[in-house]
Amino acid sequence: MSANEASAGRLASRVAIVTGGGRGLGQEIARALHATGANVIICGRDLEALKASAQSIDPVGHSVLPVSCDIRNERAVSKMVSIAIDRFGRIDALVNNAGIAGPTSPLWESSLSEWEDTLNTNVTGTFLCCRAVLPTMIEQRSGSIVMVGSITGKRPNVGRAAYASSKTALIGFTRALALEAGAYGIRANLVTPGAVDSDRFRTVIDELATRKGIPKETLLQEAVSGSPLGRLVRPDHVADLVTFLLSDSAASITGEDINVSAGMGMY
Repeated sequence: MSANEASAGRLASRVAIVTGGGRGLGQEIARALHATGANVIICGRDLEALKASAQSIDPVGHSVLPVSCDIRNERAVSKMVSIAIDRFGRIDALVNNAGIAGPTSPLWESSLSEWEDTLNTNVTGTFLCCRAVLPTMIEQRSGSIVMVGSITGKRPNVGRAAYASSKTALIGFTRALALEAGAYGIRANLVTPGAVDSDRFRTVIDELATRKGIPKETLLQEAVSGSPLGRLVRPDHVADLVTFLLSDSAASITGEDINVSAGMGMY
């Protein structure tokens, strides 16, 4: 039996929200959850991208619902969760994937607005989404929440203070949530990808290469130099771990920070 066959139906009839599901890693996660039988709500700020993502995952349109939502906005998040419940009747899982890269400049050259936007999106947005789904999960006495972190939260890079701070914050947030929600049968875990081969990562590389005046190929080589496997992380490998953590196979796993980094992070 293949890995895909083994996982098919793992999340059958469950309802999962994936933030930032319009492209990149979020789309890959939504695709993986749908492949295991889940009904999926994908949200983000770009509705057209969300619609295209939903169409590519579920051409029939029955089990992937695109919802426009700025996760920094409390009312927008509450509305998104209400739409999900009205459509599918419950919420079993939340994947906090949405995030922004933030500035790629030294701290003393970063603006307050850049700092605040990074923290508001990556940390406060995660808080708002968790807070919005928890009443339903508490009533159900079940649920699983996964935060998508970054190896930059453990191994900060030059010019990435805001992003590193936001991703490090998710480690403590996840542990506190797991402790508080565990009595209600709700699990919370953090997935820490290394350098994922994605549009966001390559945009950051391009910006840093321009700022430093060096070829982007040099930075790409540096990015994988700390990996024993010597390569970037594939998005589907991250999605596979998220799917596992949301399933009953991970019923005894909570409060954990699990790396998918090609060996770049071993702690």
